[in-house]
Amino acid sequence: MVWTTRTIGLSLAGVAVLGGLAWVAFREDPVPVDLIEVAAAPMQVTIDADGRTRIRDLYEVAAPIAGTALRAPVAVGDPVVAGETVVARVEPATPTLLDARSRAQAEAAVAEAEAALAVARSELTRAEEEESFARLQFERTQTLVERGVSTVTQLETATQGLAVAEATVAAARSRIIMAEGTLDRARAALLGPEGGENGGDCCVALTAPADGVVLSIATISEHPVQAGAPLVTLGDPAELEIVADLLSSDAVRIAPGTHAIVERWGGPDPLEAVLTRIEPAAETRVSALGIEEQRVDVIFDIVTPVEARPGLGHGFSVFLRVVEWEDESVLQVPLGALFRRGEGWAVFVVTDGVVEERAVTLGQRGARMAQVLEGLAAGERIVTHPSDAVADGVTVVDRRDL
Repeated sequence: MVWTTRTIGLSLAGVAVLGGLAWVAFREDPVPVDLIEVAAAPMQVTIDADGRTRIRDLYEVAAPIAGTALRAPVAVGDPVVAGETVVARVEPATPTLLDARSRAQAEAAVAEAEAALAVARSELTRAEEEESFARLQFERTQTLVERGVSTVTQLETATQGLAVAEATVAAARSRIIMAEGTLDRARAALLGPEGGENGGDCCVALTAPADGVVLSIATISEHPVQAGAPLVTLGDPAELEIVADLLSSDAVRIAPGTHAIVERWGGPDPLEAVLTRIEPAAETRVSALGIEEQRVDVIFDIVTPVEARPGLGHGFSVFLRVVEWEDESVLQVPLGALFRRGEGWAVFVVTDGVVEERAVTLGQRGARMAQVLEGLAAGERIVTHPSDAVADGVTVVDRRDL
């Protein structure tokens, strides 16, 4: 066979095509991955919790007497001034209707009281007559003693008799007063609703104990109340605080003075808050998943001025990020880039398109990022959310370059 130049060229071209096809057929395609560059940036470790606002000092106005609370003179949201604004009015209770037995007993008590008064008046009349006779005897004896006809002993006896008679008259008059009081009390028991008018517009007018606004009214319409029944709740919406229930295991890691960020309150910018108090006792509460948890209430003061949080009021829902730890410059990686390797942690570092598994030492860990103490340097690229196809020595390509 004669090899011509044309034959040699075609043969070489065929060999090249076959080699290219073989390389394409047997080569391993790079695994598409998500890459991120390791960098130093500010980092916070937070405890996230739902909270609610509340006015620091609430004032509840209660009925001082049993009676009828008139229709509320204020409405929810009305401003009030301490000692000036009338927030409730209470009239004394009207007498109740008497049943047949109670009325018969009351009428019998009236008749008894009237008879006792008549007896007391009769006794007064007798006592006054005895006093007149004793006074006459005293004056007669005194005249006889002055003439020397009667003795001093007889005068002393007459004096004593007059004193006893005067005391008897005073006692009889007191018994009349007692009988009149008993009669008035018996007649009062017969009074019904038709005779229970107060004779005035109001008995007790209750004023606001502090400046603020009306938060709630027990019942707007007129209604009967017992002594101590709540009528109106007041408070100053400018004096807000936030209460959040945290896991007891989270609460022990923070202390008063801890900074917190308030989000999802309805405004465009987050608010600033400071932890002021951790309640000393936790309670067992059931989570949405039905798990019993030990939770404790934690109280925060809102540091942001009132002007920067318009509309925020009592009982509003908020979301808190309690800053447990923070630093302005920390080498950090996403939690999705980390995976367990034995007792430690590791990441996949990409150098010239090839994956290298590398162990790392972690520090603080937040909700999305973790601090790297050893094993990585700023500027290196790592794989986030690695799949099972990623391993040490595998060729990868950034998914964004595809």
